[in-house]
Amino acid sequence: MSETLSRDGIGRLFFGRSWERPATARVAPRRARVVCVASGKGGVGKSILSTNLAVLRARQGERVLLVDFDVGFANDHLLLGLAPRHDLVSVLEGRVSALDALAQGPEGVQLLAGGVGRTDLGSATRRELERLFRALAPLESSFDRIIVDHGAGLSYATLAQVAVAPALLIVTSHEVTALSDAYALFKRALAANPKLRAGLVINRSPSRAHVDSAWERYSGACRKFLGAVPELVGWVPADDAVGASVDERRPLVIAHPESAAARALEPIAAWRALDQAAGAGAFYDQACAALR
Repeated sequence: MSETLSRDGIGRLFFGRSWERPATARVAPRRARVVCVASGKGGVGKSILSTNLAVLRARQGERVLLVDFDVGFANDHLLLGLAPRHDLVSVLEGRVSALDALAQGPEGVQLLAGGVGRTDLGSATRRELERLFRALAPLESSFDRIIVDHGAGLSYATLAQVAVAPALLIVTSHEVTALSDAYALFKRALAANPKLRAGLVINRSPSRAHVDSAWERYSGACRKFLGAVPELVGWVPADDAVGASVDERRPLVIAHPESAAARALEPIAAWRALDQAAGAGAFYDQACAALR
């Protein structure tokens, strides 16, 4: 063969058709698994659970981001012993990128602080929240796990995220007022996201008997009036070590790992839904859509 064949000529010669470049396989971008942590009322230990959950998951080798969405009343930074220079409001105002606003805590946990005495995002407008969610979206490809620690109740900002969250941990206590608020939270979350996988943690309980009684009342009400019941993920006993860890500004599982409360947190961190908490798409893109 005296003349050099082109790629198309080779293709026709051997395959009976023109040369076609093999299609490049498209690899879906890796996105963090997201879990929201919320409570019907304040003071039930939601932030203590969130910070220790972040540490325990980081110990398993995950790259963990903890987002403190309790803006204005945030305290995750205190529980982790941090003094961040920036927070969510800094990101919202465009003064710093979300990545540059992060502060590194124990076990490599990265924190995006909520800020103390800052503008409450509970009253943020749709446009403001959309701008914030867009700013947070790039973080999803940098972490294996995102834990969103919400303020008490179900604000517009919280509802937009719960509406697209694959998993939700509801933190309550055995007291009737806390259980009532936890029921109301689950009811609204379920209405916004029927596919939501929800779990309940009963915190600061005096005994297992109190837990059993509280769970019987709570699950009975959910089953009767909602037709759905969250999973009982675990319970944490009342323990003086928790208060000591707060005073020390160190997560409980680091400061007092052998305490009863610290040991009780370990099976909660192993909740199966956490490993399945991957949504159908980018979490914050979906949260933006949920605002409309």
